[in-house]
Amino acid sequence: MKTIRLTMAQALLKFLDQQYLSVDGVETKFVNGVMGIFGHGNVTGIGEALERDSGELVFIQGKNEQGMVHAATAFAKQSNRQRIFACTTSIGPGALNMVTAAATATVNRIPVLLLPGDNFACRQPDPVLQQLEMPHDYTISATDAFKPVSRYWDRIVRPEQLVTSMLQAMRVLTDPSETGAVTIALPQDVQAEAYDYPAAFFEKRVHTMDRRPPAAEAVERAAAFIAQRKKPLLVVGGGVHYAGAIQELLDFAAEFQIPVAETQAGKSAISWEHPLSVGAVGTTGTLAANKLAAQADVIIGVGTRYSDFTTASKSAFQHPDVSFVNVNVNAYDAIKMDAVSVVADAKKALIALSEALRLEGYRSQYETSFIEELRKEWNEEVDRLYSINLDEGLSQTRALGVINAFLNPTDVIVCAAGSLPGDLHRVWRTSAPKSYHMEYGFSCMGYEVSGAFGAALAAPDRDVYAMTGDGSYIMLHSELVTSLQEGTKMTVLLFDNHGYQCIHNLQRGHGSDGFGNEFRFRSAETGLLKGDYMPIDFAAHARSMGVKAYTATTAEQLAEALKQAKQETISTLIEIKVVPGTNTDGYESWWRVDVPEVSTSAKVREARAEMQAHLQSVKPL
Repeated sequence: MKTIRLTMAQALLKFLDQQYLSVDGVETKFVNGVMGIFGHGNVTGIGEALERDSGELVFIQGKNEQGMVHAATAFAKQSNRQRIFACTTSIGPGALNMVTAAATATVNRIPVLLLPGDNFACRQPDPVLQQLEMPHDYTISATDAFKPVSRYWDRIVRPEQLVTSMLQAMRVLTDPSETGAVTIALPQDVQAEAYDYPAAFFEKRVHTMDRRPPAAEAVERAAAFIAQRKKPLLVVGGGVHYAGAIQELLDFAAEFQIPVAETQAGKSAISWEHPLSVGAVGTTGTLAANKLAAQADVIIGVGTRYSDFTTASKSAFQHPDVSFVNVNVNAYDAIKMDAVSVVADAKKALIALSEALRLEGYRSQYETSFIEELRKEWNEEVDRLYSINLDEGLSQTRALGVINAFLNPTDVIVCAAGSLPGDLHRVWRTSAPKSYHMEYGFSCMGYEVSGAFGAALAAPDRDVYAMTGDGSYIMLHSELVTSLQEGTKMTVLLFDNHGYQCIHNLQRGHGSDGFGNEFRFRSAETGLLKGDYMPIDFAAHARSMGVKAYTATTAEQLAEALKQAKQETISTLIEIKVVPGTNTDGYESWWRVDVPEVSTSAKVREARAEMQAHLQSVKPL
């Protein structure tokens, strides 16, 4: 058997450089490169390997471990999970900084390969700098913290273990139903140890993402079930994008005249102008979609995991006999809501289900004018929200209207947390697929800027905009510097509303007077954060890093800043001053946030009673 003598780190990179993915006969290089921050736990191991022979793998220097993993996650998401970056860190704090981002990837079913450094396997220098010691179990290290947030986890304590470990890692990374964060912990001494690896380990390996066909019996059950129903509603999730099933979805909806509602991950699968598009559904849903959800007798979920925002905490579906048919490649998601499940690739399942319903002669019993009227009513409401003018300043929805009118249909917006996801889900008008990039599985603050960098790497032919609140920007903006370093332009649209206003609104809506959520000075009189708003110049901060920056306080200034930003050749930030509390809310939706059962506040007790009343309408699914 022919062998090649390499260190474990060198072998790892040589292996990763030869991994490819085949989807529908189209072959793509799967591992694009490595993002990393070096420390004593990886700089002389995987760092040396990257320096001397990285092959075709691109190395990108991260600025924050969490941020670079968000960027890698966004790259994979924008690439429909067909390309990834690996991420390497030192041991201890460097490794642990990736845990939050690992969970973000796993919750969203996005592949990302994490390569944290680890303690010495030989234990000679124990405790090494940054080592976590657990007296009750010496095998535990900081990297064990990745186990709950990884779809696959391993620690390489002998160089030859790399062979079986990486084959398993690739199995998970390329599996549409099992994918998520994969963590391979790399003890720093083992990274540098040599082994005679089989040459076959480094040959080009093509992983075929086979489309999983639906079982004929499952299609028959689902079709027979739908055929008995009069008012179906399609709820479209991210799985439609990842399966490349957009055209099949549109054909299915059109043939059987079924209105289409979108989750955060599914948005942009259907144009807002399509006659069957009713927009977002659930807690952040449109009035049109939520009215239909309340009346529907069958919900056909395609590629959705039914988060509590999609179901409005299981209160959105009010028909007394409402049932669910779920199409999902993951059986875990397919059975949610006690559904009739079709476990299969979305594209194949929709084609098969169409054939079966065609034989049934099926068509929904909606009046065309009914859906048209719902759409008209909602579009008029969006027009109203987009045109709101306030004496005290720029409203958030007015700012969104200006931006939506300016951006090209194929431009990509990236968002994750705060009040913006709710507004964008409701009122943002998408026309082109993959133009709406929302991380709402974990709604992780700080994803926005990092994610926009990753999305821009994945789609260099499209303009990418990060939409972020001031709270998320303050929390994590470091990959702006990386975007400059890499010459990868993105535009940050920073909505400055003086704090965590989304939670401030939520808090006050449940009986609070408002506490601890605004960026105010501490008041000398009350001792609370009730003083003046803190004057933060975000544009000046961005300029200090080398970013082009503008400030807008009016709709006219914003429109001009967008034009200027479009012409810039490097990453740009527009600081948009908006009036706090001018986001959207309601539209016949609810979200469960439990309120104290006992309180000295009458407002809190009233909010508790309202919560209990809502719970009476929740389906016990």
